[in-house]
Amino acid sequence: MKQIYTGILLLGILGFSSCGNSSEEKNIDNSAAIPVTVRSVTAKNNTPFLTASGKIEAANSATLSTRMMGFVDKVHVNVGDKVTKGQLLISINNADLSAKQAQTSAGIAEAQAAFNNAEKDYHRFQNLFDDNSASQKELDDQRARYEMAKARLEGTKQIKNEIQSQFAYVNLRSPFNGVVTNHFIEVGDMANPGEPLLSVEGPGTFEVTASVPEGEISKIKSGAVVQVHVKSLDRILHGTVTEVSSSAKNTGGQYLVTVVLDRTDATILSGMYATVQFPLEAKTETSLIMVPEDALVKRGQLTGIYTVSQSNTALLRWLRLGRTFGENVEVLSGLSADENYIIAAEGLPAGQHGKLFNGAKITPKE
Repeated sequence: MKQIYTGILLLGILGFSSCGNSSEEKNIDNSAAIPVTVRSVTAKNNTPFLTASGKIEAANSATLSTRMMGFVDKVHVNVGDKVTKGQLLISINNADLSAKQAQTSAGIAEAQAAFNNAEKDYHRFQNLFDDNSASQKELDDQRARYEMAKARLEGTKQIKNEIQSQFAYVNLRSPFNGVVTNHFIEVGDMANPGEPLLSVEGPGTFEVTASVPEGEISKIKSGAVVQVHVKSLDRILHGTVTEVSSSAKNTGGQYLVTVVLDRTDATILSGMYATVQFPLEAKTETSLIMVPEDALVKRGQLTGIYTVSQSNTALLRWLRLGRTFGENVEVLSGLSADENYIIAAEGLPAGQHGKLFNGAKITPKE
């Protein structure tokens, strides 16, 4: 009797277990497909690019300094102020320069009086010599006195011009119309020769200075039209190569290339970082496979993308990536042309795959 009860109990347990497995399989088979947004891979013949990083700067900019030493009396502008050409920006104490100017003015007055007197005496002796009333030596002495007085007057005037030019270094004025971008000194500070005091940038034209390695610099030509990706604004601008450096002596082996931007607006600011895409001359046409960076899936140091299998399931494919072109990334291996890949799960922004996993049922839609 005990064996009969034990057999019945075992049969019940096995039946219950069998029912549980059947229910689980039923849930898996009938699990709802995840709606996803897909896109097809396209391989196009593209001109190869060289990518280099740089920084946006105003094409017309100046950092003002002085060659005079003195205390700063007043800073007439603030950062962000618009200034016009010739506007006074910084005043440096010029008491000693003013004293020298006064001394020079007095010296000019004295030299002018001596010159006038010598000129009259010279003309007088010239008339006496013509009337045979003065000797040749007396005339020569008066001529020498006249020439020395003339030279002395000219010398004092040049000293005055020198002092006047020095006033340009104690009263710093804007070299062009622009905006004050920075000042490095305050009222009461000592201004030293060559020390940066204030920066001014002209509006309108901006340029990017990019660093290019020595192995690629020979492929970049002046006048080439390039694309500039401003990372912070996520914008693509166009520009023209205007200067290609021929020396990397002071730049650590990197050659500097200057690109002038064609069109800018108020959102473009000096100091923003940008990526310049230089087109290179290709001997043969190359096919580049590009995918949006938002569609990539990262697992530690691996990067992949969800593709669509023939049975409409998500298939995670690991990729080997190349260069970045704006929002897109070049795929070197792991993906071929005309394959479909998943951008995002439905209802989520690009780059967010929700509960998507390898082998999950999906409902693709473009």
